Amino acid sequence: MMRTSAAEPGPHDLTPFNTLGLLSHSSALWHYTNLSELPDLSAAADRYARVFVLGGGSNVILAPELDYLVVKVESRGVRVREESADGWVVEAQAGEVWHDFVATCVARGWNGLENLALIPGTVGAAPVQNIGAYGVELKDRFHSLVAWDLRERRFREMNAADCLFSYRDSWFKHASPGRWLILSVRFRLSKHWHPVLDYPDLKRRFGKPHAPVTARQVFEAISAIRRAKLPDPAYLGNAGSFFKNPVVPADRYRELKAHWPEMVAYPQENGAVKLAAGWLVEQTGWRGRRDGMVGVHDRQALVVVNYGGADATTIARLADKIRTDVSARFGVTLEQEPVAVN
Repeated sequence: MMRTSAAEPGPHDLTPFNTLGLLSHSSALWHYTNLSELPDLSAAADRYARVFVLGGGSNVILAPELDYLVVKVESRGVRVREESADGWVVEAQAGEVWHDFVATCVARGWNGLENLALIPGTVGAAPVQNIGAYGVELKDRFHSLVAWDLRERRFREMNAADCLFSYRDSWFKHASPGRWLILSVRFRLSKHWHPVLDYPDLKRRFGKPHAPVTARQVFEAISAIRRAKLPDPAYLGNAGSFFKNPVVPADRYRELKAHWPEMVAYPQENGAVKLAAGWLVEQTGWRGRRDGMVGVHDRQALVVVNYGGADATTIARLADKIRTDVSARFGVTLEQEPVAVN
């Protein structure tokens, strides 16, 4: 598809732009690549009732027909913005592929993001979701970001407090839809780095090493673990973890634990307990189960997959069945991670 810095009238096939591979079309499409486009992009946004900013498409469920101006973020660039005796502030453009950015940081000795290896999506989408894995969340390494207000046509620089990060959540999930375009994200990475190896998979992989563990080793280990557990969207459509790990009060967890002693859970600092959504789904028999064009992956019960030809309606029906079964058995409500765009 030819790339232009203008709103191309549709319909536009968005199937290649979402990792679930869902059949979807938009009424208009803009491929954003650099700052010079912003005034014209804002003008174009004024002409459409709705705007949706699309990164790597790894955390969205796109409806079959979207009456939107879809802004596909494709800007590139990585640089050190600041360096001190303690570390670096590294800035990446929003369209950078997240995993490639992490690999670049590891290769250049800017350590701290290696636990977030192989998470799909783009740098610009990462703060929206406050992505996290293997004991590290984006907020732990976040410095600031720059966003463009499409409505008021101005830049806004935001720090961590502005972004209101929480578990798989941020201010952007609750701000006016389609108003904000994240342009670049900055990360504070320390020169006094030490590995984060608290998760069981990493403890099994490294044990109690006699030699220091490097960021490269952590990066490669997590990449291997994720490849073993998760299907490649290039071959089997998926959006990674489909359900959030539900958090319950401690007394509710004790009740559940009394019935299911083997239940997988993680105590939280505030006294609540985070349950493993994958374990809950697996206990209901959904792991490896197929339902027409969709199903649950056979190696990871958190991953909903598209075997081909599915759309948002098909995915929604499957998700409802899974939620119903988990609620019936455990009295726990699962919340999906991917954002439904209708």
